[in-house]
Amino acid sequence: SAAAAAAGGIALHDFSGRLGEQQVHFHAMRLRDSLFLWVGAAPALASLAVAMCSPRDSVPVAASLLGDPSDTASACLAQRLGRCGRAGVDPGGWLPRGRWGEAGRAGRNRSWWPRGQQPRSPSGKTKKQIFVSYNLQNTDNNFTLLIENRIKEEMMAFPEKF
Repeated sequence: SAAAAAAGGIALHDFSGRLGEQQVHFHAMRLRDSLFLWVGAAPALASLAVAMCSPRDSVPVAASLLGDPSDTASACLAQRLGRCGRAGVDPGGWLPRGRWGEAGRAGRNRSWWPRGQQPRSPSGKTKKQIFVSYNLQNTDNNFTLLIENRIKEEMMAFPEKF
């Protein structure tokens, strides 16, 4: 429940989509201080990576935790979903362009969203680590972009789950 998640519980969210010719399943687990995303077509945990904001860089630091270190799909997706900026978040990194208006140029607190109702970034404002397990054979850039966009679409529709 939302009350359990707010009190430090776990919030689970499953969704899926047909991307190209493949049915892809997603599992999101929001924890108090982190977010775990699993992407795959069949039950497997072949790789796991983590990304988090660093005070020294505007790009999140990512590391592979499990699986073949030459397979960077999980780390790249975690890094792209956890974009950081000057104030610890780049809203344009996970929301579709235009929703934040001139936030980057006009000031970091300006947005199209009413005050206090801005969606939370998965790792930026909450300073959460993002764990990603990408378990698909297709690592083509166009296909992984479809994966990333499907996750972002779900984040927009259900921000409380992320």
